[in-house]
Amino acid sequence: MVVISLSTLAQTQDPLRKKHFNLEGNLAIDGYDPVAYFVQGKAIKGKKEMAVIHEGVLYYFSSVANKEEFKKNPGKYEPQYGGWCAYAMGAENEKVKVDPKTFKVVDGKLYLFYNKFFNNTLTEWNKYESNLKSKANKNWSAIYH
Repeated sequence: MVVISLSTLAQTQDPLRKKHFNLEGNLAIDGYDPVAYFVQGKAIKGKKEMAVIHEGVLYYFSSVANKEEFKKNPGKYEPQYGGWCAYAMGAENEKVKVDPKTFKVVDGKLYLFYNKFFNNTLTEWNKYESNLKSKANKNWSAIYH
């Protein structure tokens, strides 16, 4: 069992991350393991007992190996645009919730997408990826700097 002190979490919280990242409380990616997207190539739910706090953001992991890998280089595994929908960030400059099972890893970066009500934004992203990625990078850097 992992006990995470809320006072420790509050002390290490980056206020910009808390304000701009897609978090439920302080939990990122709805509890999905960020390393699994890269290593296993799929979305895997993490476990509370395998948690890591990075700059005030809580991540869960599905294995000790993934947890240790994350601790070596957290920035490599965090989703782009604070975990918001990559398509919405590029097309609309909006923070839109995601379906953690709808993702793409490109050039060593994790992108997450909205996928509900017959609207899978990954499909549109794939059609216009270069342009949308450029716009999303610009929009995100204006929001989070």
